[in-house]
Amino acid sequence: MQRMRFLPGFVVLLLFVAMARAAEEPIYDEKADANRQIAAALTAASQPGKSVRNIVLVFGANWCPDCHALDDNMHKPELVSLIEKHFVVVKIDVGRMDKNLDVARQYGVPVRRGIPALAVLDAKGKVLYAMDQGQFADARHMSFESINAFFEQWEPKLECSPSADGLRSSVS
Repeated sequence: MQRMRFLPGFVVLLLFVAMARAAEEPIYDEKADANRQIAAALTAASQPGKSVRNIVLVFGANWCPDCHALDDNMHKPELVSLIEKHFVVVKIDVGRMDKNLDVARQYGVPVRRGIPALAVLDAKGKVLYAMDQGQFADARHMSFESINAFFEQWEPKLECSPSADGLRSSVS
């Protein structure tokens, strides 16, 4: 029973440490122009001679512990290689829910449901998926496997083009 008395204090301490860490290590550029970031990502996603990559827009803020948790998972070696190969990531700062909200709306992401919130675009800028229910808003408690599965699900799909043999057989 005595241990239970310390539990609330321990929880507050953990929350304080998470918030302090979030303030120390900025992961979002608070001065960046989100539209320019997205335009640069569109260019990078479809560079000639490279495989086509999807774009992941990550709406979040430096004060947000869940944003830091997601970012930590995205930097694990198993996921880094997948992201570098298949995605261009754009981190968009939403401040205290008062910045870039128009950009979030444009891509179908209601950040009021929680951050981090993601949208996945194809290399041409078409929205393939937008988090609209705060799916990653509790990233601190999500497993690495579930975050990894999200990125695996949204890898660009190879487009199949008909082979010359297939054309000949359909013509004959």
